[in-house]
Amino acid sequence: MIGIDVGGANLKIVDESGVHIHYCPLWKESPLAEIIAEYKSAGADNAAVVMSGELADGFFDKNEGIAFIVDAVKKSFPNAVFYGMDGKFHGEACRELAAANWLASVSYLKQQYPNAMMLDIGSTTADIVPFADFEKLIGMTDTLRLQAGYLVYTGMLRTPVATLASEAVIDGKVTPFSTEYFACSGDANYVLGNIGDEEYTAATPDGKEVSREACLRRLARTVCADLEEIGEAGAVSIAEAFCRAQQKLVCDAVAKAKADVGADTILVGGIGAPTFAPLVSGIELTSATGIHADALPAYAVLQLAKEME
Repeated sequence: MIGIDVGGANLKIVDESGVHIHYCPLWKESPLAEIIAEYKSAGADNAAVVMSGELADGFFDKNEGIAFIVDAVKKSFPNAVFYGMDGKFHGEACRELAAANWLASVSYLKQQYPNAMMLDIGSTTADIVPFADFEKLIGMTDTLRLQAGYLVYTGMLRTPVATLASEAVIDGKVTPFSTEYFACSGDANYVLGNIGDEEYTAATPDGKEVSREACLRRLARTVCADLEEIGEAGAVSIAEAFCRAQQKLVCDAVAKAKADVGADTILVGGIGAPTFAPLVSGIELTSATGIHADALPAYAVLQLAKEME
């Protein structure tokens, strides 16, 4: 059996050989079924699945997205099981399957860390979940999590820079940002060394390569400039302004959730774990549990399914 986490941008699969991450945007012509079929061909006999990709704007609504994902998996694994927001496994498409990836992670981790909480910050979002409130979490939609402060919609790769920061000091002058999608959080985090080539898996705003110079050029456009106009220092200032805003937003939400429930430990997962674990006085999930930080939901749903066998 393999564990599958179908996100809107990335497909994460855990099997006996380890963790596999595929860039697979669901808002385009998606090769989801074809990628999953490769694991069937390699000998996998079944799959346990969680998802959040049903929200991709290529679908009319969540029901269409859920049906698409379930169908893609079932083409290779007709007996696949899908973890839902009700804390149960299902064999067919149903509304409960929407955005249950974070709940699978908590359901698994709370067995070992009952009084902890989780910060899972990936490419697109930050999940902030206190384990002590698990029963209250069942059935909680993404909208309800946004309202509760348990979902902060920013991540290490796909957040447009101008959505969180509005200005930077360049050459001693406060310089407002344009609100065009010129640069993303991946560019800012790459330039500051928070992620590397292996982690920058999302499409870039201009469709060009991932390199330091390319990221700096995209950042410079945020203030309507070529890189030569503001220099590397100016582009780095833009990256720093964005990352300060992002880190404050996430860390403030973590602090509030921790104070509300009195959590004794913060486990930090996702590709942002090395950056955020020190900021929230947390423990990187990989070092604490051995679980690959960016594949927690896929690993968790696999373990939960095995417990049912």
